[in-house]
Amino acid sequence: MRNRQIYYATLRRSSTQLSSQLSENLRKKYGKKSVRVVTGDSVKVIRGEFTGVDGKVTKVSSADGGLTIEGVKKEKLKGEKYDVFIHTSNIEVTGLSTDDKWRINKLEGKNVRDARPETEKKDTKIEQKSHMPKKEKKVSDLTNKKSKTQKKEVEEK
Repeated sequence: MRNRQIYYATLRRSSTQLSSQLSENLRKKYGKKSVRVVTGDSVKVIRGEFTGVDGKVTKVSSADGGLTIEGVKKEKLKGEKYDVFIHTSNIEVTGLSTDDKWRINKLEGKNVRDARPETEKKDTKIEQKSHMPKKEKKVSDLTNKKSKTQKKEVEEK
């Protein structure tokens, strides 16, 4: 069971595992205990090496099983800095990104379909080009022997 849920999880299952708990004031506001973390959310690290660090989420990766936060970096021996992936169970969401109206309506319990922008439906049919001449049947060269000059005269007329 552990293999299926963690190591060989489908993208959909591993994506749903990227949810994190909400802070106390957001719990009271939305009536939810946890939410899926997206880029732009404000979070606070609760456990681990970076406990107490606040920041915005810069990247969420289901393949790496975590997220990166602004200002949370480690340094290599050569001096290079790299982003540290923190598991979502070790953070708390303190502020939500309001870019996605669908997500906010889902949290508030409103009708989700109202938030989707109306898109114009494009015609999927391919229009036939009327200016293209239709292909004529080829007449074999043996039956239609005309010189090049005669063909040019016919085309000019």
